[in-house]
Amino acid sequence: MKRRAGALAALALAPAVLSVLCGTPAVAAVLTVAPGQSLSQALAHAADGDELHLLAGVHHAQVGVVLQRRLTLRGVGGRVVLQADGAHAEGKAILVVRDGDVLVEDLEFRGARVPDRNGAGIRFEKGRLLVRRCSFIDNENGILTANFGDAELAVEDSRFSDAPDSSRLPHLIYVGAIARFALTGSHLSHGRHAHLVKSRARENLVRNNQLLDGAGGSAAYELEFPNGGVAEVVGNTIEQSAGTTNPVMLAFGAEGERDDRVHRLHVEGNTFINRSRLPAIFVRVHESRLKSPVSKSMLNNKFEGLGLPEL
Repeated sequence: MKRRAGALAALALAPAVLSVLCGTPAVAAVLTVAPGQSLSQALAHAADGDELHLLAGVHHAQVGVVLQRRLTLRGVGGRVVLQADGAHAEGKAILVVRDGDVLVEDLEFRGARVPDRNGAGIRFEKGRLLVRRCSFIDNENGILTANFGDAELAVEDSRFSDAPDSSRLPHLIYVGAIARFALTGSHLSHGRHAHLVKSRARENLVRNNQLLDGAGGSAAYELEFPNGGVAEVVGNTIEQSAGTTNPVMLAFGAEGERDDRVHRLHVEGNTFINRSRLPAIFVRVHESRLKSPVSKSMLNNKFEGLGLPEL
């Protein structure tokens, strides 16, 4: 693990002091973590604005907590796997993001298990988190968030798959009652009893994804907004497997409201595919369970297999 070398390390405070005097940002450091080195130690040494570069290979039992206000964690040099191997941070996840603006990209999170069977590849608690080009495989939850009302989560070009039997409710993505959630360009498959995506966020954008439970998958809902809110579902392919545990593919408002919010569901340009021999309900809106009316629009969607477009 390397921060700064030689004379620059001895003068580590000088750029920060100079930046205050001149009104310019401090120079960020790049810390590298090779397989076999400690991720938690690197996180402890990192300052706001730094980057952690995890080098290619399998990082066994390396977990940690991000406490910085600004931080980037990036995989470099090839495939970078954070393999939990029974380790976890705070009984929550492989990586816990406490608060601040955090970017995580080009990492694979694999095998998260915790004592209460609700572990995650990433546990996002507060602030703003952008996840880009990451993979979440065989985790009790892929990404799991807390319920802070000003938090924002964006996931881009990422993969989620292979929910384990060991979890109580192995959602591939489970978003709490946060401000905003965006999922774009991502691939989700092989759920297990729970959902591919479940979001309680007030505002949701789900665009150009492949939500394909696939052969051997047994997800319930492919996409659920249990408390309603604003949901834009555009340009996705959403496939229910033959082994589904629930005929509904997209559900809105099934659990009623947790707070006062506007309800709007816009579903456009999606392809819904039912692989089951039983009829599906492609979109179900539980308007009677919500306090205020739902503005609904469904445009230019395709429906394949047995089922009702909307109920």
